[in-house]
Amino acid sequence: MTILALGPEGTFSHELAVRVFPGPVMLVPTISGIFSQVEAGVCDGIVPIENSEAGGVGPTLDGLLQHEVYITAELFMPIHHYLVSRVPLDEIAVLYAHPQTHEQCSRFIDELGVPVIHTSSNAASAESMAGSPASAAIVSRMTAGLHHLPVVTEHVENNPSNTTRFVVISNRRGEERDCTKCSILVDPEQDRAGLLYELLGIFATRNINLTRIESRPSKRGMGRYIFFMDTDYTPGWTDALRALREKARFRELGCYRELEVPAWT
Repeated sequence: MTILALGPEGTFSHELAVRVFPGPVMLVPTISGIFSQVEAGVCDGIVPIENSEAGGVGPTLDGLLQHEVYITAELFMPIHHYLVSRVPLDEIAVLYAHPQTHEQCSRFIDELGVPVIHTSSNAASAESMAGSPASAAIVSRMTAGLHHLPVVTEHVENNPSNTTRFVVISNRRGEERDCTKCSILVDPEQDRAGLLYELLGIFATRNINLTRIESRPSKRGMGRYIFFMDTDYTPGWTDALRALREKARFRELGCYRELEVPAWT
């Protein structure tokens, strides 16, 4: 089975797809492009949805809002960053890094104390470094290997527990067997005191654990928001949706299970 993932070669999405899925990986340059192709039925895709350091991934949340797709699985990938260079650490004069990489490795970068040039991807960081003397880049292990770059320092991320959650998206509902989590997109379509309290109470009174809630602009004007909610899967889920239907408009994104991520070899 072909799977769509964010390119170019060497992204964490690419690495995860190679590690988890046995079939071909089709690389797409943008997350929005993945959503468009999945909705059109080209094949399923894998996208990052949140990082333990940087929070929610905006393009993925917008994609779930704008496209008729479902979440069919989730995966948690430990994220480790590597400093690569062809010169010793004390000779590095400039550093190339993707903005999210910079955020996740800010302590190390601050200590390095050299100018940072932001790039569009790990691959772009590697390519920029290759053409610039006395430079370095922070990239993934896969990118370092693809570009044959010497690793100077391993695991330069701020938090050794740095993790990104990915989801598999499809234009069809998943089988929903052995589910552990459910996701919905809630549009209150109104703004009044106590509304969010009432929405959350629907799950609290049924002892359903809300594992994540994140607001995103509805694109209908300032102060109007859509809520993305993830909950643990329980038998009371269907009853909660019936109660929620009386309070707000919502779209089910699916109930699904977590897929195991094999160790990198």
